[in-house]
Amino acid sequence: MATATQSPPRESLRTGGEYRFPPGFQRNLIWFAWRRFRPANPISLFRHLAEKYGDIAHYKIGWNHIIFLNHPDHIREILVVQNDNFVKERTVRRSKMLLGEGMITSEGAQHRTQRQVAQPAFHRQRIPEYAATMVREAARTRETWRDGETRDISIEMMHLTLNIVAETLFATDLRNQVQELADAINRIMGLYNFLVMLPAAEWLVHARPPGLAAFMRARKRIDAVVYRMIEAHREKKSDCRSLLDLMLAASPDRGAESEKSLRDQVITIFLAGYETVANAVAWTWYLLSENPECEGRFHEEIDRELQGRLPGYEDLPRLRYVEMVFAEAMRLYPPAWAMGRYAQRDFRLGEFFLPAKTTVLMSQFVLQRDPRFFPDPLRFDPERFTTEAKARRAKFAYFPFGSGARQCIGESFAWMEGVLLLATLGQKWKLALVPGHPVEPQPLITLRPKYGMKMVVGSRRVAK
Repeated sequence: MATATQSPPRESLRTGGEYRFPPGFQRNLIWFAWRRFRPANPISLFRHLAEKYGDIAHYKIGWNHIIFLNHPDHIREILVVQNDNFVKERTVRRSKMLLGEGMITSEGAQHRTQRQVAQPAFHRQRIPEYAATMVREAARTRETWRDGETRDISIEMMHLTLNIVAETLFATDLRNQVQELADAINRIMGLYNFLVMLPAAEWLVHARPPGLAAFMRARKRIDAVVYRMIEAHREKKSDCRSLLDLMLAASPDRGAESEKSLRDQVITIFLAGYETVANAVAWTWYLLSENPECEGRFHEEIDRELQGRLPGYEDLPRLRYVEMVFAEAMRLYPPAWAMGRYAQRDFRLGEFFLPAKTTVLMSQFVLQRDPRFFPDPLRFDPERFTTEAKARRAKFAYFPFGSGARQCIGESFAWMEGVLLLATLGQKWKLALVPGHPVEPQPLITLRPKYGMKMVVGSRRVAK
């Protein structure tokens, strides 16, 4: 792979100084790159930039400067060292059409306040309380499966994790509304790239062209479920322990602005809390089915450590190989497949000097498949996540939940949920990809299987 210093940088003059740009496309991306890189699959663009231009690459869309990073040191520089100069970039800001001013899209004092309100729900002392609910819901799901039947595991995992986040964080039973909510979210996901690439979508939404009209209908369905959940929770007058209780306590005013703010926070946590884990677990089942030796070790550890009983929080340290399998699946298919920041002021990055309003992009999907940090990168190898292997690797070579000040607040929750779901379901069932079923990652808000994940359910006779 090339490095950023192998090609001479381009330079441009400005008043009072000189910008110095990394190597990259000589012409504007609008002029030619869309003919080669489909907007619907930006991963192909990111791969090309990393392979051709190295650790830092530059291109423009219109008059906007964009930098793509593919080295842990540079990513650390942006997310940690110079973090105070950067806010969320345009793609995430466009997500406000769905999420509003929730924790993912908000900035500054508003983001800090929302994070402080939510923090107690994700405190390490609270996480064990959620384990029993996760296992109970997974056990309920596994009892609905039948030997030899075909199921779309991506949908199954979506429904399972949606129920879990509703019960654990929002103290709400949504089983009767799961399908309605999932259908609406799926509709929005299908429109995501259209929304990102559509100029002035925030204003065009009021004119309701076909795509945006469908988006607004789906958003209204989601809003209706969320507002019903909030109102039902108010009427219950619960014990102020769930995340929704904490949010309600922080928003006692029931004015329109306060209600919208509450809606934004709930829907953001909801989407982040179920979508990411569901996709990660679905990809894990696929990778296990394609790697029989790893699958055998996975089931052997579950049988040995659990002895036929359901797992609990106290079993997590003993389910090390299950955790390593989950970690390796998120290396190859990270739910958060890319992230970006937007510079508020001019900044330096290595030998380059870049202007304010530059967008900085980085991709977990691309970096976590870089052979410099993960030899034979396309091979599924959970041994990459032994304690010793992790200690040898650069920290920012693997960051499925982001990093820095805006690292995912629910990371511990997600790790526990993934391991417990895999152990509970894997205790009773073995899954095999339907022969000939196409498998292709689809980079939307999260990394989904484009055609679902059709798998055959097989009973494991050894498990009780």
